[in-house]
Amino acid sequence: MSKFYQFLAENSIEYERHDHPPVYTVEEAGRLAPTLPAAKTKNLFLRDKKGLRHFLVVVPANKRVDLRALPQVVGSNRLSFGSADRLKKYLGVEPGSVTLFAIFNDPDHAVELIVDVSLWHSAAFQFHPLVNTSTLVISRENLKRFMAITGHEARLLDIPSQE
Repeated sequence: MSKFYQFLAENSIEYERHDHPPVYTVEEAGRLAPTLPAAKTKNLFLRDKKGLRHFLVVVPANKRVDLRALPQVVGSNRLSFGSADRLKKYLGVEPGSVTLFAIFNDPDHAVELIVDVSLWHSAAFQFHPLVNTSTLVISRENLKRFMAITGHEARLLDIPSQE
């Protein structure tokens, strides 16, 4: 059992696991992952211009984030996608496996967690369990518990979208 699943079990965090072929994009997930009764998510790992601040931005899967307007909303300068090396260093995952659950690998709280307020109203969510070959369905209450135990707090913001 991986450390991640062991952590969930030890902390009585309930979820449903659904295995599927590897998916690297929201579009592939739509084709290859099963249809599940929970909000589909898109998870963006971003960094500021100087690489001093890192963000994990979680939005509904169908939202096209306006990366030009986002810095003002999160209180930062220009943002760009973090490299695969940064992603591995700060969240311990590979490209294609970015997930809110990756805060499990951020004990130093180096990554700021931001969740789109419209997504947060969902009763349950879909996230990869640190790999892109499964999807977990987790209730909002269990997700809150996960974040509290890992010591992370989500900033709920209205993430701007492209028209």
